[in-house]
Amino acid sequence: MRPAVAAAVSLLACAPLTAFDPPGAATLPDRMADTGGGRQLITAVAPRAGATAGTVTWWERRGPRWVAKGSAPARFGANGLVEGTARRQGTRTTPTGLYDLPYAFGTEAAPRGTSYPYRPVRPHSWWCQDNDSRAYNRWTEPRPADCRAAEAEHLPSYGTQYAHALVIGFNYDKPVRDRGAGIFLHVNGRAATAGCVSVPADAMRRILAWAEPARRPHIAVGTESGPTAVTRY
Repeated sequence: MRPAVAAAVSLLACAPLTAFDPPGAATLPDRMADTGGGRQLITAVAPRAGATAGTVTWWERRGPRWVAKGSAPARFGANGLVEGTARRQGTRTTPTGLYDLPYAFGTEAAPRGTSYPYRPVRPHSWWCQDNDSRAYNRWTEPRPADCRAAEAEHLPSYGTQYAHALVIGFNYDKPVRDRGAGIFLHVNGRAATAGCVSVPADAMRRILAWAEPARRPHIAVGTESGPTAVTRY
């Protein structure tokens, strides 16, 4: 996007979150309602819904526990975070929830060690955000006639942010019109995002070299507590 179990869960949602828990403590993924069923997980956590900055941590499942493999400062939407199922397109908010990561892409070559499906950005690569288009919330090459340029993102125009990126599966499998399109985990721009999650360039390269499709990585986006607490997803 342009420069993203009732009683028990309610108690967990009030617990403070830390990226690296002390020895013997339950890790953040261990306290979550769901982690997607895979053996890799990325958490993107903001201190509160109105925040534009927080922390991204990537984790691996080792036996019965999750182990943090890295962490980096993160940026969120300029208007903070909002429940993914209630989000509206154009609100410059990052949708909270648990999502898969369909594929990676970039204006630059895949970082060394990348095993994730990686799509190169070409001169005619677009991401359609036109609610009236059959290509809504999809990569297109070239841009189809029913997707207006003013309602689409020309991917090569964002060489810094999209040097390396992962598609976040928000509103992706069965897109709901006007909920939002083009939510990615990508490299930082100059400030907060228009709804994506962003991290420093080095962190993005490390995440892509770490992610393994066979381990079915997901991303959980949320806040430390409250209705959008990451532990609820």
